[in-house]
Amino acid sequence: MSPVRTDALDPDAVPVRDASTVVLLRDGSEGIEVCLMRRNLDSDFVGGAHVFPGGGVDAADRSVAASLSCVGLDDAEASRRLGLDNGGLAFWVAAIRESFEEAGVLMARRTDGGPVDASDPTVSERLAILRAEVDAATITMAEAAAREGLVLDAGRLHHFSRWITPVGAHRRYDTYFFVAAAPEDQEVRHDDRELIGTNWWTPHEALRRHDDGEIVLIFPTVRTLVALSRFERSADVLAHAAGLSQVEPVLPLLTDGPSGARIVLPGDPEGTGGVYDAWSARPLDGDT
Repeated sequence: MSPVRTDALDPDAVPVRDASTVVLLRDGSEGIEVCLMRRNLDSDFVGGAHVFPGGGVDAADRSVAASLSCVGLDDAEASRRLGLDNGGLAFWVAAIRESFEEAGVLMARRTDGGPVDASDPTVSERLAILRAEVDAATITMAEAAAREGLVLDAGRLHHFSRWITPVGAHRRYDTYFFVAAAPEDQEVRHDDRELIGTNWWTPHEALRRHDDGEIVLIFPTVRTLVALSRFERSADVLAHAAGLSQVEPVLPLLTDGPSGARIVLPGDPEGTGGVYDAWSARPLDGDT
């Protein structure tokens, strides 16, 4: 097996953008359920695929105002958890913003410590207006929180994994994956723009649908679902993530195989042999 177009791959050819993704969790009758949202079919990035809410880290996410709007975590501790010198809290802010924009879920609380009462129609209406404004980038997440008298609850999210898009892709991201319990009083609703569908499935059910060709999942999503399938309750996932002292980044390698593209995880972190089919994201027995 040899890397795909080895002589043509330039690791600096495509800039790597920082990004955050949020795995929203809840408990159902069959165990953990995760929120998977379908991307618009016309999207130029994994159009039609089912994904977790997420996106790139914006300049406003890195601002002093954004940092001051957070509770439950400061930049020093956030950076320590991510192995960065500074600026780590921006990934939490981006995760909160993206979950608000794309899923309509605001992980925040009132400045007096009380919860956001999204069951109040007046509050719900104001949040819908804020969501549209944040999505249109007419106001920042920090400004939205201040206007509603809220603080961003960074302590709700826990770093779970980190995936870097392989060299050779036309878009590349260094994505920090977070896990969080979905707020019980807020309904997850796709934005009907970037995302056109919302589903709650157990990890096993989502993987079955992917295997059967009913839905499309990209590689990091599949491997995240495989990891989540090992837990019985969402509280177990959150406790596990909260206890992680260091999360190593995963940079897959695209390779050729006898019957198509392969993905190799350097170091075989999952103990599966380290070789996966590029389309199904399922482990292969060597180079078969």
